[in-house]
Amino acid sequence: MRRNPLLAIFTTVFIDLVGFGILIPVFPLLIGVGSPFRVTPESWSFTKGLIMLGWLQAVYPFCTFIASPILGQLSDRHGRRPVLALSIFGTSIGYVLFAIGISTANIPLLFAGRALDGFTGGNLAVANAAIGDISTNENRAKNFGALGAAFGLGFIVGPYLGGKLSSPHVSFYGLFDTPGWFGATTPFWFAAIIAMLNCTAVLTTFPETLKEKFHGSKLNATQAISNVIIGFKSDRLRSVLISGFLFSMGFTFFTTFFGIYLRNNFNFGPSKTGDYFAIVGLFIAFAQAVLVARVSKKLSDYSVLRFSLFGNAAMMLLYFAVPTSFSFGLYMVIPFFTAFNGLTMANMTSLISRSAEPGKQGQAMGIYSSVQSLAQVPASILVGYITTSITSSQPLVVASVCIALGGLCFVFLFKPTYVSPSVGAPTGAPSH
Repeated sequence: MRRNPLLAIFTTVFIDLVGFGILIPVFPLLIGVGSPFRVTPESWSFTKGLIMLGWLQAVYPFCTFIASPILGQLSDRHGRRPVLALSIFGTSIGYVLFAIGISTANIPLLFAGRALDGFTGGNLAVANAAIGDISTNENRAKNFGALGAAFGLGFIVGPYLGGKLSSPHVSFYGLFDTPGWFGATTPFWFAAIIAMLNCTAVLTTFPETLKEKFHGSKLNATQAISNVIIGFKSDRLRSVLISGFLFSMGFTFFTTFFGIYLRNNFNFGPSKTGDYFAIVGLFIAFAQAVLVARVSKKLSDYSVLRFSLFGNAAMMLLYFAVPTSFSFGLYMVIPFFTAFNGLTMANMTSLISRSAEPGKQGQAMGIYSSVQSLAQVPASILVGYITTSITSSQPLVVASVCIALGGLCFVFLFKPTYVSPSVGAPTGAPSH
């Protein structure tokens, strides 16, 4: 029976995002009371934990920013399958190191695990390249749509599993309780196992999609930095990339801190935090699949961004305004937050692609991916310091300000001079 590369790529991206989403409910367990690093209250305060968490969150996007273009170049030289398998194997080992770091209270090992996962975390870039290899003009949109679906589905399942796997003695719909040995390390061991199984599956079932390998120029270790410089020098891309950078930075303030915010202000445990993020993922998937398609029939992508960025900023402030005695208000914000978020993500991606020079859409998307990763680094680091120096809810305000600034830059700087006249529906694939 002919092996289907699309199925293997779908599974790879799905498992990659499951592993990423699993971490979200677990990170709050690493700080404050109950943290494995809290030997004494003086040795591990909430302040120290939050600063460490910020730096720990920044390691992954920084390493991904540096390594992804290199992995892409390697996949052009040696094929998609070996590079994809290598990146998945590195992810698995990274999870193992992180689990051991938690169980032994070894902070350098935590950083080593996240760095290894980041340096080998080019799964999505190589998966995109493999999709391009097997696609024709007729099925290209369909194939990339499947990739976006795998991304969204993984983000829904990941936080849910992370919440349950890290919570001992939690009822699973009344059918059974989770084992008492579940804890902060369990999700990482689970993620390591499924990543290793996925690596084996790629090596045994994934047919090489690259028909002609490229052995031209030398590997460029500074390609990521060059990408960003090229992007911001481009009259076509500059204004969109500035807005995208500020949006990604603000959204990182939100995602890095929000699990802590739920725990501190609303007493959410890991299980409830995982459930909450899974619901957010479901609504984002709905926004990407339904709302984006309907809005795109009436408005161009840049017209949508002129209000969706400000809607995103307003929703951050709305989260900030929810009283601690009214946790149901958090759920009431979700439909509005995810609607603006889905519209912004999809239309930003669409506009980057359409603003690129003819025949350079792939390069433009690579540049945008680099800019997104770069934006996550300072945002993650600053979260800890902002929170400790002002108030525990301050990152939500900073997130709102960053995204609003992105909206203002877009309104005043973007001119649709260079946009391709072929206005199609936005891609709808969420950003990694």
